[in-house]
Amino acid sequence: MTETSDLQGEHGARRRTLFTGAGAIGVAGFLAACGGETPQGGTNTSTPTGNAAPPPTGGASDVLAKKSDIPVGGGKIFGEQLVVVTQPTAGTFAGFSAMCTHQQCVLAKVEGGTINCGCHGSKFAISDGSVRNGPATTRLEKRELKIEGDDIKLA
Repeated sequence: MTETSDLQGEHGARRRTLFTGAGAIGVAGFLAACGGETPQGGTNTSTPTGNAAPPPTGGASDVLAKKSDIPVGGGKIFGEQLVVVTQPTAGTFAGFSAMCTHQQCVLAKVEGGTINCGCHGSKFAISDGSVRNGPATTRLEKRELKIEGDDIKLA
């Protein structure tokens, strides 16, 4: 009987090791999958960029948008230029960096009066770039805009 109990103990230990290893792999897979989803459950195209290059400055003909393209109480993200243009109130336009100050993800969308990061859920005010919801603790950097007629450009 000693042989049988020793074998069962040995198999039990192997089984525990197997389940422990499988559990660790499952948790790692789950955490990796979570990194690609936004808090709303959609797919996140934002990725941390680390030490991103400074955003390009606009040239004389570099029109970002027409004023009518930017909704009042909202905004639009221009990923290539790494800038967000908002219109908090009619006729007032603001420009901000499109990089989240938490971990340098490119911001995902503007809705509900905030500029939102799809990586970790930070939200920033469309009026001044201040933090409305963490984990970010620092406001968005301002970007100077130049309004020429109906055109919005980087200054």
